[in-house]
Order: sequence, then structure tokens, then C-alpha cells
Amino acid sequence: MAAGIESPTRWSTIRKDVRSLAVLPNLVDYDEACRTFTWDSARRELTGLPGGGVNIAFEAAHRHAVGERAEREALRFVRADGTTHSLTYRGLSEEANRFASVLRSLGIGRGDRVFSLAGRIPSLYVAMMGTLTNASVFCPLFSAFGPDPIRQRLQLGTGRVLVTTRALYRKKVAPIRSALPELRHVFLVDAEGAPEPDTLDLTALLRDAEPYGPVAETQREDMALLHFTSGTTGTPKGAIHVHDAVAAHLATGRFALDLHPDDIYWCTADPGWVTGTSYGVIAPLVHGVTSIVDEEELDAERWYRILAEQRVSVWYTAPTALRMLMKAGAPLAHEHDLSALRFVASVGEPLNPEVVVWGTEAFGLPVHDNWWQTETGGIMIANYAATEIRPGSMGRPLPGVQAALVRRDDEDRPVMLDGEAELVTEPGTVGELALRPGWPSMFRGYLNEEERYRRCFVGGWYLTGDLATRDADGYYWFVGRGDDVIKSSGHLIGPFEVESCLLEHEAVAEAGVIGIPDPVAGALVKAFVELRPGREPSDALRLDIIGFARKRLGPAIAPRELDFVESLPKTRSGKILRRLLKARELGLPEGDTSTVEGSR
Repeated sequence: MAAGIESPTRWSTIRKDVRSLAVLPNLVDYDEACRTFTWDSARRELTGLPGGGVNIAFEAAHRHAVGERAEREALRFVRADGTTHSLTYRGLSEEANRFASVLRSLGIGRGDRVFSLAGRIPSLYVAMMGTLTNASVFCPLFSAFGPDPIRQRLQLGTGRVLVTTRALYRKKVAPIRSALPELRHVFLVDAEGAPEPDTLDLTALLRDAEPYGPVAETQREDMALLHFTSGTTGTPKGAIHVHDAVAAHLATGRFALDLHPDDIYWCTADPGWVTGTSYGVIAPLVHGVTSIVDEEELDAERWYRILAEQRVSVWYTAPTALRMLMKAGAPLAHEHDLSALRFVASVGEPLNPEVVVWGTEAFGLPVHDNWWQTETGGIMIANYAATEIRPGSMGRPLPGVQAALVRRDDEDRPVMLDGEAELVTEPGTVGELALRPGWPSMFRGYLNEEERYRRCFVGGWYLTGDLATRDADGYYWFVGRGDDVIKSSGHLIGPFEVESCLLEHEAVAEAGVIGIPDPVAGALVKAFVELRPGREPSDALRLDIIGFARKRLGPAIAPRELDFVESLPKTRSGKILRRLLKARELGLPEGDTSTVEGSR
């Protein structure tokens, strides 16, 4: 791919003085850490099972239950009314043992898949730790899924057990139960002594179970987690992760999230997604910190109140949420005491540079973007507490992670030379982001789809499907998914850069950009825009926004067309679905829409 995209230059680098930071960061010298760190050194920091091997639940819960952190809060749940209830590390360990005991009593054992379908409630976290304690495989589902995606994933994953609530069971599972002959048991967390037909009362089962017991001996390569991720077409892919992943959760929690033992940490991601599992559950527990869990959904006033009242020090959230807070305005943040907050990070989609800078206005702190995927299982590229931030960049690779850009030809295929992938070395030139396999949380396969998995690897690299550039200092800049990038009159246009520019306009709240076919240019840039409250669509405003973009991006990159929309199609985790915008614009099949916000 010969054309290049320059790294954004409209925003100034945010430089840091380590001496001015409230807490000395875990990673102070990036180059030294990259030179000396090894994954085996991270593995050696884990306690390990008494009989050998490694188990995520042991590292996250059980080892803390007998140490100095036994009575520390592991999970602090915030109810709708703002009151809290907690599980200590000892309590979490005991409840996990009870859950494992229940599974054993029902004949659920090593490798059997246990699914969850619930919101951020204590039973979900207990089920996860208990499942892993039992050497079974945990498979989280997002509670807003409709019956069809639930059925599809339970069938693909051969679900033996499902943990859910009475309401979700009645509405979404009971209608499809007859289509799930492999599903042996459904545990209701709120049956209150009167479970639905063909279900079990989990509360009663746990009450009668033994709170102490052995952790099943699992080895590094034993399957631990199964995360389903949707493609643009076809069935969802079941990404397999193993117990060895816990070494990556330990290291990335330290380096990318800068977790320290006394932190109060809040990850806003739902455990139905990989972020909510890797960094909403495992990483903070492995570090022995206290995690805040909000049982409700996003509300700006509520979130600021939680940050202030719970004295959150490290906050990991999503760009969509931050843009919504931006829409509410920085003065709302200033009404709350956020003095405990020392580090803010974001993931889920690329973070617009305007949001990074806005963090300094709202919180007195920049927002640290990072990048990873369901398949990587953990953070691969990040902006760190002690290093400068270049707004719009996803940062530099984690110590222990080798990243590169693979050159693609005019037909968007990797360029191969003597069996090796040709790498892009010129700063500012687009290539496909690739990772050298070997990090512990790397997915080990797609469930029952070996050929689909094999196609992810070329010439010794895992191909992520994301296009990016790299500047002369090794900072990576997201351009777009491979099929999102727009080729117009010989120019290669990254939709993210255009969207970020549009967000700078005072009337724009959200923006999505696609390419539409043009017989002369090949493709033209078209934008879809959500307006801020109080702004109304008009031809004059459309022309003003397009003119605004032309001044900043130039006529070759700025949108030629612009439509106003009430809402952009997004996944429930907040990613703007450009493929869906394009399919609807061109009348094409929409593909798998089970993860789309609002679908049931």
C-alpha cells in the first residue's frame, strides 16, 4: 500500500514530569523496561498452584484469601440508590469455592462451558471465579442480547450451564430452551426458593455448599475463557483463551493501567465483553486492589458522584462514555471532588485527540488511549503514566510485545517476500498492524474453526485487520479497519482522522465516516453526524461543517457529503459500526447485528 497518511499534527504533545505525579509510576523508563522485561519474569511473579500449574482464579482470588489482603474489599458494588455492598478477597474465595462445589456435585467438570447472562451483579463475579476454580471454561454473554444471539452462542460453545436472572430467563432463555439440548442446568441467581420450571435456585445451592476446597490443577495451556466476537459476516467467532493469560493481565495491569496495591479502581466495561473480564475482573483482582462495580448504566451525574464518593484513583472507561461526558460539559465534572483520581485510560475504539485534551480540562488529567482486541486478550499498545502523550496516538507497544506494520498490495493482501511478510519502515506510511505471537493472553484458536484461525497468521505475524501508521518515535496511529479505509482519487483516507476533525466542530456530538462509490474518484467521503443538544439540522449547518473540515483536512480528505442522523449505529460496547452505515447507505446485507445497540 504505497499511499501514506501523516500522523495528526493539530494537537500538541502532552509532556509529563514524573516528579510532579502523585504516585511514582510502575513504568518510568520505557526503553529500559522493553529491554529487560520478559513474559517468564511475569510468570515468576505469580504464586502458582501448590502442585504446579497455574489457575486464573487462584491468582485472582484464592491466594489473597489467606494473606494480608484477605479482609480487603475485592469488589465494591454500587447499587442504584448509591449504597454499596462488598465482597472481601476471603469472601470472594469462599463463594467461588461454593460455586465450584455446586458444579462438581452436578457433574460439571474440566473443560465444560459455563455461560453467564447477567448484568454487573455479585453472582456473575462469583460464577466466573468458581468456574475457573473447577477447571471449567467461563463464557460471558452480554445481558442485552436477544434470544437468537444467546441461542447461537450457547449452541456454538456447547454450553452446559447458564447463570442468569429470573427476568432474563423468562424473556430470553425460556423461549429457546428446547433448542438447547446440551444445556443441562440453568442457575437463577434470584429464584428466592421458587425457581422457574427446569431451573435451579443458585442461592440455595450455594448456601448448602462447602466454602473451602481445592483449586483444580490447571496448566498454562488449559482453556479458561471463551469470548465470542462478531465478524462482519457469518457466525460469531469463539476466541479461546487459556490460564496462562493471567501473566499478561498482571503485567498489563501494572504497565498500562499503573495499578498500585492501594488503588481504588473502576473499569466501566460490562463483563459480557472481554474488557469487562480481563480488566473489570481479572487484572485488578490479581493486583489485589479494590474494584468499583456500578450496577447501573451510564449517567453523567451518577458517574461523577461515584468517582468522587468512592475515591476512585484509576479509571478505565470507553471513548463513547467520555464523549457523552464531554457533551455534558466540563463544569459538571468541576462540581465534584475528583482529587483522588490520578490516572484515566480508555479503550474500545480509537480515542479522538479532542477527548484526550478535554480530560485535562475536566479532570486535570489527560486520557490515556490504548489498543487491543478480543483476540489479544490483553492490552498490546498503550500510553503510559510516565511517558508523553501524542493525542490521537494509541501509544507504543507494551514491554514484551513486538508490533509491526505489514505492507499490503493494491488488492489489500499482505506482501510476501521469500515466505516472510514485508514490513513497512517509512514513518507515516500505512500498513496492517501485526503482532509477533508469544504473549500469554494471545488467543489459542477459534472454537471449532481451525482454518479461520490459521488465516489470521502470515509470515510469522498475527494480522489484526487494523490499519495504522507509526511515527519516527515508534508511536502508533490508528487509521481504520482494513475494509473501512477509503481510497479516493489516489488518496488513502482514514475515517477516524475525518471523524476526529468533525468532532472539533462546536455543533457535532458524534460522527461516522464511510466511503461511497464514485465512477471517477473510486470513492467519496461521506459523513453521518449526530448534533449536540440544542442544535438543529439545516443546509447552512451542513455546509458550515463541511467547510470546517475542508479548512483543516483539505478538499481531498474532507467529506463531500454529510447527512444528519438522530443516532449512529453502535455496538453495545460503544463502537461506531461503519460497516452498518455503509450497508444501509448502499442497500447491502447488514451481516451479524447481534451486538448492535438496540437489537434484540
